Amino acid sequence: MNLGLLKFDDPIVLVLLLCLSALIAGAVNSVAGGGTLLTFPALMSAFKDVGESAGVLANGTSTFALMPGSIAGSFAYRREVYACRKLILRLIAPSIVGGAIGSLLVTRFPPSVFKAVVPWLILLAAFLFLIQGPVKRWTGSGVHGPPGPGAVIGVIVGQFFIAIYGGYFGAGIGILMLSVLPFMGTKSIHETNAAKTILASLINAVTVVIFVIEGVVVWKYALTMAIAAIVGGYLGAHYARRLPAFYVRLLVIAIGFGLGAYYLWKEFGES
Repeated sequence: MNLGLLKFDDPIVLVLLLCLSALIAGAVNSVAGGGTLLTFPALMSAFKDVGESAGVLANGTSTFALMPGSIAGSFAYRREVYACRKLILRLIAPSIVGGAIGSLLVTRFPPSVFKAVVPWLILLAAFLFLIQGPVKRWTGSGVHGPPGPGAVIGVIVGQFFIAIYGGYFGAGIGILMLSVLPFMGTKSIHETNAAKTILASLINAVTVVIFVIEGVVVWKYALTMAIAAIVGGYLGAHYARRLPAFYVRLLVIAIGFGLGAYYLWKEFGES
């Protein structure tokens, strides 16, 4: 459905549609990431009369709205978070620093170059997640053993660049993290999801602070959407933990390739 074709003349209908997008986005983010794909185009339609600043306002408002949902998802994953706490602690610093850099790029630099790279980043991440099992067996980096020094350094550097992208736009950071975090020794996809949810919350938190300071959050939409995202985030994480890992993995891969195809179409199909 092309949200850009919807008419948001009725303010009540507008708020309901934005909250629905945030509810579903919160649930999707708890499972695999990519919820921004729902909230960003909805907000772009709401800001269609704003002009060139519509994208920045939609990005800032969407990021603020989805952050509480990530926190709610973290609470639902609290047992898995405790199990992989050492991994999370190692990646806090690169997540915060990278998120701050990325969010400053939104308000200080033109988005054209990074926007062109987004579809390829997401498609690469989805492909990495698809072949994750064979690659781990080929490299000997089994999930039940501690990661080697090379894996730790590689994931820390990778998380830093993922956080920059997360601070800049954020759609698909869950896919990117799910493709690399298992090389740090998580024992199940649910542990990986828990670590991803916590780290995404940190990236979004520092990004939100900067977006608020820069004045690119539209509060009349952000607050109501945040409430919906909290509900969606908790429910998504709660029920995802009950799903067999195989089905969660399929969902992650589908979301990843779907996001990549969407952004390729936005980049080349509308020209």
